[in-house]
Amino acid sequence: MSVAVRHLDTSAAGFEADFQRVLHWSAETDAAIETRVAEILANVRTRGDAAVLEYTARFDGVTAALVAELELGRDALQAALDQITPAQRSALEAAADRVRQYHQRQLEACGRSWQYRDADGTLLGQKVTPLDRVGIYVPGGKAAYPSSVLMNAIPAHVAGVAEIVMVVPTPKGERNALVLAAAAVAGVHRVFTIGGAQAVAALAYGTATVPRVDKITGPGNAYVASAKRRVFGQVGIDMIAGPSEILVLADGSTPADWVAMDLFSQAEHDELAQSILLCPDAGYIAQVQAAIDRLLPGMPRRDVIRASLEGRGALILTRSMDEACAISNRIAPEHLEISSSDPHRWEPLLRHAGAIFLGAYTSESLGDYCAGPNHVLPTSGTARFSSPLGVYDFQKRSSLIEVSEAGAQVLGPIAAELAYGEGLQAHAQAAEFRLKPGA
Repeated sequence: MSVAVRHLDTSAAGFEADFQRVLHWSAETDAAIETRVAEILANVRTRGDAAVLEYTARFDGVTAALVAELELGRDALQAALDQITPAQRSALEAAADRVRQYHQRQLEACGRSWQYRDADGTLLGQKVTPLDRVGIYVPGGKAAYPSSVLMNAIPAHVAGVAEIVMVVPTPKGERNALVLAAAAVAGVHRVFTIGGAQAVAALAYGTATVPRVDKITGPGNAYVASAKRRVFGQVGIDMIAGPSEILVLADGSTPADWVAMDLFSQAEHDELAQSILLCPDAGYIAQVQAAIDRLLPGMPRRDVIRASLEGRGALILTRSMDEACAISNRIAPEHLEISSSDPHRWEPLLRHAGAIFLGAYTSESLGDYCAGPNHVLPTSGTARFSSPLGVYDFQKRSSLIEVSEAGAQVLGPIAAELAYGEGLQAHAQAAEFRLKPGA
């Protein structure tokens, strides 16, 4: 049975309206979820460990007398690392090494302090320091993402964060060895087997056992996303992520099966994930549709993929690759593949994307796991103003100002003039007190 993916044509009269319907996605959280999350956060903030234990027993089916019993020591992480297969361990360590190398280069490029002195001896600069403690949320149970452990913990480690605290739910006590092994490889310092809004609250407010962090990163369900939104201001957060997205710009030179599978790679996340193809070749779009129909029956998550493609997917015929690039900039996708024989021709035209994958051999899935750049990316068009998670998310910047005596004579009158103009006399006089008589 054919998969009913929308076929759009940019030259058609109704394209714009149809295009907007494809992009529409409501980020509004269910009111019942918001109410429940507010209650959980307030309860954990007031009752601390007792509330965490209560919710962990209720939602995860894990009972404990103390939250300390839900913390895994370094020996448990090492045991998990020893438990996984040699192939898994090799893949995990290779991916971690590539992710670490990439973020080390990021640190060298933009994560250093700097300063200079101007002609009168005034020192100006920027001091970059890591956050003291961060929390990373990792989905647990059957939804296990060791790659998310690497992508959140390694840049924090490279940035110099002193303590990385991981929370991961273990429904019915089910621990995922690969997730815990990833924590060992990535250098996570403490791991608590708690999840949901209660874990976010514990990290944001602190309890007798769970330390309060400065920032929380990592993916989660609607309850986790709502909790992160609500605690922002008490702590920093990375982003509020929407459904996963992929946009493929194709010139028809890549095997259609490859592109179909790349569209599947995002569609299999969930029914709200979005997969879009932009291409100026109608014949090639027909080949991709045929590949979708042929390959889908063999996919274990075919029902999810079908629902995603039929609900939010699109195969769009464009007038040219230039127009495809312009439409891509309007979408500002999370993942953007340039599936072209000459990807570097088109890359300069693309301004907005979480990550750009160049060429037919660069599947988005390589970026998810082991290429090196971070896979925590802005979604829902926020790539217009947001960036991938990186070393810079685990650092903060302080301005350095040391004004010399000579500099004070130059800057003082400027500051005083502006301060008087704002009606702030104390500001003005604080500058004037430092002026030499007659200056």
